[in-house]
Amino acid sequence: MQASIDIVFALFPRVTQLDFTGPYEVLWRVPGARITLASREGGALSADGALSFSGLSRLEDVASADVLCVPGGTGVTETLRDAEYMRQVRRLGASARYLTSVCTGSLILAGAGLLEGKRAACHWAWRALLAEQGVLVDEARIVRDGHVITGGGVTAGIDFGLAVAAELAGEPAARAIQLAIEYAPDPPFASGRPELAPPDVLAAARERAALQYPERQAALQAARRHHP
Repeated sequence: MQASIDIVFALFPRVTQLDFTGPYEVLWRVPGARITLASREGGALSADGALSFSGLSRLEDVASADVLCVPGGTGVTETLRDAEYMRQVRRLGASARYLTSVCTGSLILAGAGLLEGKRAACHWAWRALLAEQGVLVDEARIVRDGHVITGGGVTAGIDFGLAVAAELAGEPAARAIQLAIEYAPDPPFASGRPELAPPDVLAAARERAALQYPERQAALQAARRHHP
């Protein structure tokens, strides 16, 4: 009989839904996977945009996780200030078989003191902030350092999910899942990374991120003081 694998997504208000629904679409198909969507309060929460999710578990009620996955999103700054959420991430992450994140979820792992000296990925706009926390930032789409597996920005979560699926169930199973979801990306524009985007598009994106940088930096520094 296939052993069960407990996969926990630690969600928060204003999470970017594709950060977790991308890997979720992959990982629920892994044989033996038991998926838990959890937040600090449980119940319902609203993601970026107009989507909402209900029926969430409370993080404090989750005993442990074989795989802990922390997504990112607009709400990361506020979440870094949420002492209880951060405490639960630190608790679950300390014993997880695999400690993982997608996009700016790696900022939360860093804020919880779980990435010190580790190689990790992050959304391109926030790599410098991650590096300030003693993390060895890697620009790859999927980064593995021991039991820590991290994905880059948003859509990298699907690639990340397939990599984790291969780790949990083997490459043939992961390839079968890739085929089942017909994951064969062929974007209409070559603009998905800073080195590919037109200069004006990149400049505007950097300007938007810069407006948020000081507040997010302060929140991350404060979180690290509580979770050294």
